[in-house]
Amino acid sequence: MTKILLVEDDSALATGLRYLLENEGYELDIAGTVKDAKNYINDKEYNLFILDIGLPDGNGYDLCHHIRIDKQTPIIFLTARDDERDVVKGLEIGGDDYIAKPFRTKELVSRVKSVLRRFSTRITSNVLTSGDIKIDQLQARVYLREEEIFLTPSEYKLLLLYMNNSKKVIPRIAALENLWDVEGDFINDSSISVYIRRLREKIEDDPSNPHYLKTARGIGYIWDEEVRRS
Repeated sequence: MTKILLVEDDSALATGLRYLLENEGYELDIAGTVKDAKNYINDKEYNLFILDIGLPDGNGYDLCHHIRIDKQTPIIFLTARDDERDVVKGLEIGGDDYIAKPFRTKELVSRVKSVLRRFSTRITSNVLTSGDIKIDQLQARVYLREEEIFLTPSEYKLLLLYMNNSKKVIPRIAALENLWDVEGDFINDSSISVYIRRLREKIEDDPSNPHYLKTARGIGYIWDEEVRRS
């Protein structure tokens, strides 16, 4: 069963979301503070985190940083803050989606399913290798010069997209469609720039002059190295 940790200090909202998500077949734990959330995270494995930003003893951004130390598990921010700067910050630090309150229940369920679907990658071969970069798809692990590096689910999905289509220009809209459910109005063209920059910072020796993931000006991006499959 898919396990979700909801971090929300509004008990009435948390109770409503428990009813909603459990009726959809998900198993749900609820934490009202950063401290309780960390205890859950240290004790259990989850398929998805839904994080409120404003919490009594901290905020969801700090909790996201804590999760991203060693987990690629997808993260949805659920918050009353819908300022563009907050949205971009949430994406930059490792979030995979951002839902502003108030929201429609069907929209929330759709977003949850979309994020979980994006994280479930079809595996056509076990290992992809390009230069110093290797992806073990069975383990969902990425290595740079034999040292493991940690990517968010969206960064990982993008890396797979470009490595599986090496030497081909992938338009920005195609990359966005690979990340986002096209049914919603939350597609944002600037989001792809955030993800590409974050990915380059992790895999490139010189992110401003990339060796692997290059810009096709006015179109999109291209993985400019050969990829071996084994």
